Amino acid sequence: MKFGVASDHAGFEYKQKIAALLRKKGYEVVDFGTHSEESCDYPDFAHALGSAIDKGEVDLGVAFCGSGNGICMTLNKHQSVRAALCWGTELARLAKAHNNANVLVMPARFISYQMATTILNKWLDTDFEGGRHQRRIDKIPLSK
Repeated sequence: MKFGVASDHAGFEYKQKIAALLRKKGYEVVDFGTHSEESCDYPDFAHALGSAIDKGEVDLGVAFCGSGNGICMTLNKHQSVRAALCWGTELARLAKAHNNANVLVMPARFISYQMATTILNKWLDTDFEGGRHQRRIDKIPLSK
């Protein structure tokens, strides 16, 4: 399984640590940036990750920005992306179990790194339930 990671300057530190954690867990990780804490624009990195998911170059993603909102909104412009903004474990569980989120987005300015790892682990450990949830997901895209 191949992961993509992306962030703006506010999420850079967490992105770096989460990428290392994913590698330690045995995942291949592609870093779409940013590559420093210098001020930058989150859409540049969100679109890079979203395009990679659209093309099948990565399977799943983790993204950070200050609030999580901007990078999540941008990621969800991509047809095959289902990005979910999560700041707690129950949100992460439901994002995967009911919505089969393929990108986990977290708000770097509002959660601790320890919470980010707890959220990530819950998301990774949760399976998609399918059934009625798949029917609903199938209705999300505007076109195929």
